[in-house]
Amino acid sequence: MSAEVVRLAGRPDRRQIVVNLVVSALLVAAALGLQVVREARFRLESPDATVMYLRSGEAANRLALSFRAVAADLYWIRAIQHYGRTKTSTDPARQYSALYPLLDLATSLDPRLTIAYRFGAMFLAEPFPAGAGRVDLAIALLKKGLAAEPARWQYAQDAGFVYYWWLQDYHQASQWFERAGSIAGAPWWLKAMAATTLAQGGDRQSSRVMWRQLYETADDQWVKSNSRLKLAQLDALDEIDRLAAQVARYQQATGRFPSDWDALRAARLIDAVPDDPSGTPYVLDPSQPGGVRIAVSSKLHPLPPQFLRKAGPPSK
Repeated sequence: MSAEVVRLAGRPDRRQIVVNLVVSALLVAAALGLQVVREARFRLESPDATVMYLRSGEAANRLALSFRAVAADLYWIRAIQHYGRTKTSTDPARQYSALYPLLDLATSLDPRLTIAYRFGAMFLAEPFPAGAGRVDLAIALLKKGLAAEPARWQYAQDAGFVYYWWLQDYHQASQWFERAGSIAGAPWWLKAMAATTLAQGGDRQSSRVMWRQLYETADDQWVKSNSRLKLAQLDALDEIDRLAAQVARYQQATGRFPSDWDALRAARLIDAVPDDPSGTPYVLDPSQPGGVRIAVSSKLHPLPPQFLRKAGPPSK
């Protein structure tokens, strides 16, 4: 056999190449079509973010082996995701059902995970829908942290804030501030705050001093941000009192409730449509004591109910 014959015999048939390409293209198209039909007929639902495969800290510790810190971080991330998704959800039936179990697992895997105790307690204590509205679980989480690290005065301080701000239990708040102030390294003002809380619990001015002190001494930016929010809420409450007094003056002069802020402006009782500290206009609402409230869309909503009061002179 000559070299030319051998060369021609080894050359692939062009028609066969074309056929192979066409068949391959048809097979790929068929596979894609089959996948589309499968997805449409057997659609997979997203996994429920609240599903908890583990609820026992002891079991989680055994399974995590030497990766407990990593597992703790993962559960902490899940807790943040659950909190954020629930808070921003528009579902009226939404709940923070998995928040405490996730925080409990994270802190069981890493008993020194300070961020989970402190932020978690705030997430739990905030009234719904901003938080879970479970101050009992917030206190339980902080007690757990203090049992793990008795020298961590911040946990006792946070417990005092929970009792003061959300439970309005000023006796318990004072005791927790006193306990926090007795721990080595705690700021001096905690013991002073314990006495002030017991004597003037529920007063806006004492609350303002408390949050300002926390803002000025906090090392964490989230704690600072939360303190700044509480101070802004107190400022909004004072402004609502001042506006309510102007609404009362308008009613006395005209015999009717103002239809809008322009009516008060025309009467020279205000200079412009008033905004709260977050930049959202206040709302005139005759169903509210004093006739003025904060907007539901405001970043300051809801205001702490223990400080709401009827129209009158603002706190000094």
